Amino acid sequence: MNKALLSALFVLFSCSGAHAGNDSLIVRQYMDSLYHSRARINMADYPETDARYHRLFAPFTFYHSPAGKELRIADGEQHSDTVEDDIDKILMSLYLRRPDLVENSENRLLADGMPETIEEPIKQNVTLSEKVEPVFEEPVIEPVEVFVSKPNFWTIKGDYYLQFLQNYISGNWYKGGESNYSMVGSVTMEANYNNKQKVKWDNKLELKLGFQSSRSDSLHSFKASEDLIRYTSKLGLQASNKWYYTLQLVANTQFTHGYKSNDPFIYSDFLSPLNVNISLGMDYSVEAFNKKLTGNLHIAPLAYNFRYVNREELATRYGLDEGRTVLHDFGSQFTAELLWAFSDNIKWKTRFNGYTTYRRVELEWENTFMFQFNKYISTNLFIYPRFDDGAVRDGSHGYWQLKEYLSLGFNYSF
Repeated sequence: MNKALLSALFVLFSCSGAHAGNDSLIVRQYMDSLYHSRARINMADYPETDARYHRLFAPFTFYHSPAGKELRIADGEQHSDTVEDDIDKILMSLYLRRPDLVENSENRLLADGMPETIEEPIKQNVTLSEKVEPVFEEPVIEPVEVFVSKPNFWTIKGDYYLQFLQNYISGNWYKGGESNYSMVGSVTMEANYNNKQKVKWDNKLELKLGFQSSRSDSLHSFKASEDLIRYTSKLGLQASNKWYYTLQLVANTQFTHGYKSNDPFIYSDFLSPLNVNISLGMDYSVEAFNKKLTGNLHIAPLAYNFRYVNREELATRYGLDEGRTVLHDFGSQFTAELLWAFSDNIKWKTRFNGYTTYRRVELEWENTFMFQFNKYISTNLFIYPRFDDGAVRDGSHGYWQLKEYLSLGFNYSF
């Protein structure tokens, strides 16, 4: 097939296809053959291909020669170059039918350094190599400082407050005291270890000391209204997701003497009593209400309780035989320590402890409602009912005892 005719057909069908949204099957098939033929013409394997055909396949450009031949004055002028005449006719036909496709002009090409004519076919010199030798680069070795941080499995936190309070104590409260206005300071420190590999060790130290002054008391200028030293330690080995085999130690005593109003008798003192409870059981980690309720439950079917009373005259008040200072007994224990954050400013902290030897029962339920006004100012409502049928029975309250206070003051946590 003549090259000029092939090129003309290709260009004409391409241009007409730009506006024909639904070409017939015959047109599409013929276009495929034209694409194939154009590829053969452009291949480097056909060195005989005339380089002037590039004007048909290059970006559509306006050349002077097609217009000059159509507008020539001398009608008898003959052109002997058939290839160039055919190419010019095709281009001129396209200029007239689709001027919107023109992207460039011959003047611009000449200004950019494009030669006016390309006489020889365009060829590519390709050099083939059977094997390319790999290029090895010497690795760049630079000293790198590596810092390995030792993991810290310890969590340290604490809570402190100093507050003024209104205090109520029942007449048979086992440590003595009097209802009135007073002040109290508290320090709570925790150091907890968790290696994320089934071992936990929690430690908590609670210190509370409060004093009260009463005009009705002619014997004491100040009396202790709140007095506590308590250390709790738990060593746990993980059994499942939230259950731990746990060995728990709880030891508590107080700082100073405990009096009643206008009574010189000392009802409690440092190491009078000292309670040490060791229990073996299981702990359950509590996380509920989107972690607003957190804490743990301790269930111990086997518990050993050691009680020491330094003052012999107080032995019978704390369940010891007269003249004895030490009490050993075994039983079972249940402890629940929970913190429920109702909001960022209102929290409820509770601790329930129950111990029984199956002959006597001790129940303690500490409740602290915390209302945080800002980072440093808060108020606490403390309610503490207690049951102990090993103590002397009171005529009004039986074995039940109650302590309550409302305080307002400084608070700091970290």
